[in-house]
Amino acid sequence: MFGEQSVDALMAGELTSVARRAAVHAALGDPTRLRLVDALALSDLAPSELAELVGIDSNLLAHHLDVLAAAGLVDRARSHGDRRRRYLRLRHEALGSIGVDPTVRARRVLFVCTANSARSQLAAALWNAVHPVPATSAGTDPADRVHPQARRAAERRGLDLAGARPAPLPHGETDLVVTVCDRAHEQLRRRPLRSRTVLHWSVPDPAQAGTARAFDAAAEQLEHRIARLGPAVTGAHP
Repeated sequence: MFGEQSVDALMAGELTSVARRAAVHAALGDPTRLRLVDALALSDLAPSELAELVGIDSNLLAHHLDVLAAAGLVDRARSHGDRRRRYLRLRHEALGSIGVDPTVRARRVLFVCTANSARSQLAAALWNAVHPVPATSAGTDPADRVHPQARRAAERRGLDLAGARPAPLPHGETDLVVTVCDRAHEQLRRRPLRSRTVLHWSVPDPAQAGTARAFDAAAEQLEHRIARLGPAVTGAHP
């Protein structure tokens, strides 16, 4: 009896898995939806940004996004800056073995948040620890100092932010800009930086909670994002 129940449970699990994989393949069986997935591979995007990038109208975009969401391929999250705005995020884990392989050429990377006191500082430090292309950070409205909890979160990962200071946005061109703050991303949409490529990661501000857990959660999310972006970035030719 136990063996029969175990086999039934196993078969049910396999059928569920097969149905889930079939839904993913069906969702990706449309060229437009594949382009949407490609666009979201490295960057979170608002629906208006995604429609502009892919070149489709909002009604058609809404249909395709509903299909991708039903297959568990995208999440929607409210902006931490403009609360009326929403961002779309690709759920890479749902793709399984169906991957995307983007390439970004850059001689340097700039991580940006509003105050340049936590997320962008952590992102640059985490990036520089694992990637040969150098990274710096800046803020749209720099704070007076790096948040003490950001320093501690960095220390727990073997990184040193002791000498780090918040900095304003640079005047020159940067090959690759990654905004790690919804508010900063929305500000730069109005007055964009000179950059070949701009990506966005919608990472909640850990300073709002102010706890070690919140800063560790932000650092962990940045680590995951960097692990996905890193292989896609290759040094640009001078």
